[in-house]
Amino acid sequence: MTYIVNENCINCKYTDCVEVCPVDCFYEGENMLVIHPDECIDCGVCEPECPPEAILPDSEPGAEAWLEVNREMSEIWPNIGQRIDPMPNAEASQGETGKYEKYFTKASGTGN
Repeated sequence: MTYIVNENCINCKYTDCVEVCPVDCFYEGENMLVIHPDECIDCGVCEPECPPEAILPDSEPGAEAWLEVNREMSEIWPNIGQRIDPMPNAEASQGETGKYEKYFTKASGTGN
């Protein structure tokens, strides 16, 4: 098992999770974070630190597709090891649905 970041992170990018990760397995795109599944040690300390509840075990329903997104993007995005400010509209974006389709492209992590 590993943990994944799902679309709830898009346009939020809170980094409280990064601050507690003992192995620095988070990677930063333009508008979201991902977890490198081969670096994650499955400790779970990041999950309760995520305000939009974007971090889940890969055993959760629907997580398989996000596992692939996390794997692919962690290979091209830079590693992040310290907390930074969330995105300017993070609070307003927390309840939004369909963010992957609206805002995500594999090249940059952003969309339209």
